[in-house]
Amino acid sequence: MTTQNRLTSKRIRLRIPRDYHQEPIISRLVLESGLNINIAAAILGGNGVGDGWFDLDLQGTVSQIQQGINYLNDLNLQLWQEGELDGW
Repeated sequence: MTTQNRLTSKRIRLRIPRDYHQEPIISRLVLESGLNINIAAAILGGNGVGDGWFDLDLQGTVSQIQQGINYLNDLNLQLWQEGELDGW
């Protein structure tokens, strides 16, 4: 099995600005990358006030995780990654 196809996980923190609240960002992250995602923590303002903050555990292949991170970066969302996995 190549490194790109090995199953792994990566913990990220993500800020989703209020302007994106009506967009299904996490659903699209799952659909476009094929990842399994566990929402470890989230802070959301009531009635769409303020930004949303998410602590996510991404589970999938290295390639899927990179594809998911690329998707989030393409949206210009603030993203913090915990540690380096598989040489990232």
